[in-house]
Amino acid sequence: MNQQPLSYTIRLATLNDLPVLRSLIEDSVWVLQANEYSDAQRRAAIKLVYGVDTQLIRDGTYYAVEIDRQIVACGGWSRRKTLFGGDQHAPSREPELLDPATEAAKIRAFFVRPGWERRGIGSALLWACEQAALAEGFGSLEMGSTLTGVALYLAQGYREVERIEVALENGLTMTIVRMAKTVATPQCSSGKRSG
Repeated sequence: MNQQPLSYTIRLATLNDLPVLRSLIEDSVWVLQANEYSDAQRRAAIKLVYGVDTQLIRDGTYYAVEIDRQIVACGGWSRRKTLFGGDQHAPSREPELLDPATEAAKIRAFFVRPGWERRGIGSALLWACEQAALAEGFGSLEMGSTLTGVALYLAQGYREVERIEVALENGLTMTIVRMAKTVATPQCSSGKRSG
């Protein structure tokens, strides 16, 4: 059965979207991450790690993907040092701004509503984030991916850097994979011109 091409809109998320985004993230984690993380891990991660980082919305770097006026995915990028985690994940908060010349922009908080996965939405959203970061002078990107997201990011040219065990509660941890990609090479500044 052939699926029709999707018609969707990628727009900046707003604080008014928060209730829908929170519900989407919880549904996405609970359903789509079931093969990689246990019920206890997902339950604790929803409470302690996953969620909306409202700084991204305030910075204008977090997006909602809409189909027929329904938000079916969200994700963004950041010019700040925080690698992953929503507002409630205090241990990961690093609000300092990055230097585009020497540091990697962060790809952040990608979630797709169950039923809309593997339709190209995540790839399109990732491309939009990469282009926005590139426009601000960043030549490299990194992220803290869930185990569920690794295949998508590998297919888009990211490489695994390290695995991080994030403490949850009651002795539980969850694996997050730091991944990186170079999207541009620095311009040569030797002063010589060819041609």
